Amino acid sequence: MNKQNGLVMVFALLVLLSVTILGVSAVSSSLLQTKMASSMEQKSVAFDAAEAAIAGVVFESEDEMVLSDPGLEDPLTVARRVGEIDLTAEELSCYADDRTRREVTSAGLDTNTMHTVAGQFSPQGAVDAWSQTAYVREQACRGSSNVIGGSNVTCHVFIIRGCGQADGSSYAVANTLTAAVFAPATN
Repeated sequence: MNKQNGLVMVFALLVLLSVTILGVSAVSSSLLQTKMASSMEQKSVAFDAAEAAIAGVVFESEDEMVLSDPGLEDPLTVARRVGEIDLTAEELSCYADDRTRREVTSAGLDTNTMHTVAGQFSPQGAVDAWSQTAYVREQACRGSSNVIGGSNVTCHVFIIRGCGQADGSSYAVANTLTAAVFAPATN
């Protein structure tokens, strides 16, 4: 009978050890999944911020009040004045100092405003949102319209990079839009 009591005790200890290992494994897995979900949420909010930054450039470039006010300049006009970017030699970075930068904050976008004041895009889980705009080139407009062919109108091509960065993150999430704008030919 003493041998049976000892065997039952060893068996109970093995079962207890197995249950403990399973419990520690479940807690560890749960913590890892929580970290991954939090990271994905931060990336998602940063991507939304990048998209908002691109929309901000489009909004400001179509703002009739900005376009008609001689004291204000839309981001495409500023990018055109800075000069062409050579995409074979350089890329449009979120951190470029020599390009047209616009900010998007939680206050939203206002007409008759150049959005150059930095602020948080999202006050909950602080996120910054900004854009960089560069002029790429002037080219003949492509398409099936014969109205443009032979006229003094060309397509001015711009690249807009929207950037979003969550507080504490070492990288920015970015998205890029290429826009062609009909405008008078330079020459």
